[in-house]
Parts: sequence; C-alpha cells; structure tokens
Amino acid sequence: MRLGPAHWTALLVAGAVLSTFLPARSAEKPATTSPRARVGLVFDVGGRGDKSFNDAAYLGVSRAEEELGVEVSYLEPASTEDREAALRLFAARKFDLIIGVGFIFSSDIEAVARAYPDVRFAGVDFSPGPNGIPSNVAGLAFREEEGSFLVGAVAGLMSKTGHVGFIGGMTGPLIRKFEVGFAAGARAACPKCEVHVAYAGSTPTAYHDPAKGKALGNAQIGAGSDIIYHAAGATGRGVFEAAKDARVLAIGVDSDQHDEMPGTVVTSMVKRADVAVTEIVREVVEGRYHGGMRVLGLKERGVDYVHEGPHGAGIPEDVKGRVEELRADVVAGRVVVPNR
Repeated sequence: MRLGPAHWTALLVAGAVLSTFLPARSAEKPATTSPRARVGLVFDVGGRGDKSFNDAAYLGVSRAEEELGVEVSYLEPASTEDREAALRLFAARKFDLIIGVGFIFSSDIEAVARAYPDVRFAGVDFSPGPNGIPSNVAGLAFREEEGSFLVGAVAGLMSKTGHVGFIGGMTGPLIRKFEVGFAAGARAACPKCEVHVAYAGSTPTAYHDPAKGKALGNAQIGAGSDIIYHAAGATGRGVFEAAKDARVLAIGVDSDQHDEMPGTVVTSMVKRADVAVTEIVREVVEGRYHGGMRVLGLKERGVDYVHEGPHGAGIPEDVKGRVEELRADVVAGRVVVPNR
C-alpha cells in the first residue's frame, strides 16, 4: 500500500481511522485461526519490486508468514518524510514486531521505539545513533565489505583492461563499506588493477536515478572499466544499461540481479536480508526476541556472491576457485577486509 499526503494527514489526525488505511494481509485467504504474531513491514522508498533490498525483506516476511503462521502487513511511504509516520501507524496498533527496511530508517526507528517502549522493532541495516540502540530495537546489519571483497576479486580476475569500476548511490559510511571492500578484493586478485569510483549523490534520491547511473557508467567505461559493480539501488539499472550498450560486464547488489540484464550481469553481491528478517520474526514467535545488534558476514552466511547455477555460469571455474580461497581466508581471519 502506498499512501499519499492526504492519506497520511487523515491517519495522523484521527487514530480511529487507522484500521481503514492499514494494508490488507498479504495472503488473500481469510484467516481461520489467530496469527501467532502480527508483523508490520515498512519498505524503503522504492518499495516492493525493486529486485534488490526491499524485495529481499519481502521474501523474508513472506517466508515467515508461510512457515511461522504470522500475519504480515506492509506500508510503502510515498516520500522519505513519511517513514516515521508509517512506523507510528503500526506502533499505535501494537503490532508484535515492526520492521523498517534501510539504514535511512535508523533515526526514525529509534524515535518511534523510544515513544513506544513496549513495542518491538527491527531495523534492516540499522545504524545506532549517539544515544545507543533502544532496548526494544533489534538492529540487523551486514558486513557488506566482505561480500563486496568477493565480487571485487571476481572483477579483478576477469578484467581484460585492468580497469574496474564502482558506482555507489548516496555517499556515506554504509555504501563506503561496499566501495572499500570491492577495491580490496580487486587489488587482492589483481594488484595492478585500477579501481574507478563514483557516487550518484548525497541524498536518498541518489538511489532512484537510473539516468545518473547510466551517465556514471558511461564515464567509467570511457576510462577503461570493463566490469562495473554498483551499490546504488534503482540507479544501478542505468549502470546495467551502460554496460550492456558497451558490451562490458556489470555486478549487481543485495539480491541476485541476473535477470535485470542477462548476459551483462555476471554476478551479484548478495545480502541475505531475507534470512535476517525471517529469523528476527522467529525470535518473536518463539519468545526469544531481544534488542541489540546482529551483524552477519561471510562466516554467518549473511553475505555471499552468486556463483552457482545458471546465473553464475559466466564466471570461469578457475576464478571461482581463487575466490573460494579468498573466502576461506576471510572466514578464518587470515584476511581482514577494510570497511572504511
């Protein structure tokens, strides 16, 4: 459900109408038994269908709905200003767990959680503020630099020009982890490779600008890059278009993005937000929920890269073998991937 400004005004002014605008259960069939828990998911701007992080979170709650018998409702803010209002909407209804998707939600989750101390929250990519994480917030974070290290190694090993590219969405510490991890992996595999870096902007709109992504991709291709990795949300679609037009390769992010541009997307760095979301719902259902951070990396199988099946068929076997050696080094602690 996508709410416009008029809807939000009505919801915030009159609590009695909240139930009118709450989204329907994701399943069409009427409930025959009481749900084991009610879960509210608030998408990041861009929403379901982004074939990236929002879709991964959706997969996680859908799996929880099927396996755990919970009832799931969804909201997609019409703009970044509506994030807190969406969280408050679910909190006012005393949902058993409220999940916000994306690091941009962090301050909103913290504010609403402090206002509703008896309601449980989870933030995907949550980043604690200066006052720390509230006791009723579970922060779900990932070592994106470790997954990016693997695809960086793929890029370094497969590049024919010795030039590879990284295009980020919004500048900041989160996407910086993708950048430095990718660069470290590329240089571990190809010490002489040059890594070109560009960002789409400094505000959340940087994740929703395919035209900018294509322009940045074209610039990096012009500088010699024959493999480009993006961590830029919907902006990455433009990166894929640039790569396809120039007949070079691209690397997707967060979810398996092969189907976005078959033949161009050689692999993707996968963040298992679906696993993290399913497990936090399971904690609630089983009475094991507690606040605090959970950080998932290669060792915890929270990040990976697409290398198996038809979507990983474009990666030569010798490249896969070398990348697996590097994975083992990271998991064993012999290699520490930088994150800033």
